[in-house]
Amino acid sequence: MPVNYTTPAPDQLHAVAGVRLGVTEAGIRKANRRDLTVIELAAGSRIAGVFTQNRFCAAPVQVCRAHLKHEGIRALIINTGIANAGTGEPGLAAARQTCAAAADLLGIQATQVLPFSTGVILEPLPVERLVAGLPDCLAALKADGWHDAAHAIMTTDTVAKAASRKVGAGETATTITGIAKGAGMIRPNMATMLGFVATDAAVSQPLLESLVKEAADESFNCITIDGDTSTNDSFVLIATGQGAAKFESANAPGWAAFKQAVIEVARELAQAIVRDGEGATKYIEIAVAGGRTREECKAVGYAIGHSPLVKTAFFASDPNLGRILAAIGYAWNNDPALKDLDDSKVRVWLGSGGNEILVAENGGRAASYREEDGAAAMQPAEIKIRVDLGRGSQTANVWTCDFSYDYVKINADYRS
Repeated sequence: MPVNYTTPAPDQLHAVAGVRLGVTEAGIRKANRRDLTVIELAAGSRIAGVFTQNRFCAAPVQVCRAHLKHEGIRALIINTGIANAGTGEPGLAAARQTCAAAADLLGIQATQVLPFSTGVILEPLPVERLVAGLPDCLAALKADGWHDAAHAIMTTDTVAKAASRKVGAGETATTITGIAKGAGMIRPNMATMLGFVATDAAVSQPLLESLVKEAADESFNCITIDGDTSTNDSFVLIATGQGAAKFESANAPGWAAFKQAVIEVARELAQAIVRDGEGATKYIEIAVAGGRTREECKAVGYAIGHSPLVKTAFFASDPNLGRILAAIGYAWNNDPALKDLDDSKVRVWLGSGGNEILVAENGGRAASYREEDGAAAMQPAEIKIRVDLGRGSQTANVWTCDFSYDYVKINADYRS
């Protein structure tokens, strides 16, 4: 079960003018489960996206990148069960066939459709089942379909992830709603995760391109479950222009509040993914300060968050906290600037619920630290590791979870 997370109720997810969503059971990999989603966009909508940096990027990612070079995207097609990754030219043909079939039904061009897939890698997409399910998706299209869509894009997720905000009040209020999926193979680097956020604001294309990258860097690019970057990671931001708010530049009135709300929605979705990490029992925030650059702070955070030794210790509430120091010590592998890190200046705290204890300073165990205090601090479901590198003023946060027995079970049985 997820760590302190519950899917928002349908009435907590605000409809976004210009967006309709429909889902169905297409039987793509398993029977009796919703596994196909269509998101229809009003004419004039703008869209921007960031995608996996994995060199084996999935066929739908390649097609999305190509289609985003064109204007006028009108639909997104999302399937679960099969990732359509590691499938070569037949996989590309299947992704293009998906777009063509949806375009025929919607009366638009194939280049106006973006395909997304998630699931098992190296297996062919049963595109005939997908295409056969499209009419049912279109028949189910509705403005308040966010809750259904959040469930239909799940794979090993135990709960659907969704978030919604309204910025401003009255007739000028702007709506932002998003959904995401992910529970394993999570270490986005654009950015198996998918994220879709839409707003009714009108946002210029350059501003939208900048915002989707910033939102990703402040959210999905700050999480890790197992250190694996998926072949299919995708995060898209949609602006339908159907509302009253218009943002042509970063100087436009209300832009700062709107941008912050988008980032908050993305961050809520990203943190929900970590809370629902495969087999997770602990939600861990790693706050790194005192770096010369944000990048080196994030490198330290990820070194800690990726470490199986750190993560298994937290699962057992075992204060074997030297593992944290070891991870900090090899973080320079990800950022060579850290090679001259002075370990005597590094301090580490562990805490929960607003209380924290000093674990390490002056190159070793803090004089005030007691192991029973460390064990007690590791018991709660939500824990914070705070690190001060003692070499600058920059900060970064990374969110992760523990490794339990169930993580191994889930991934050992993933295809069964």
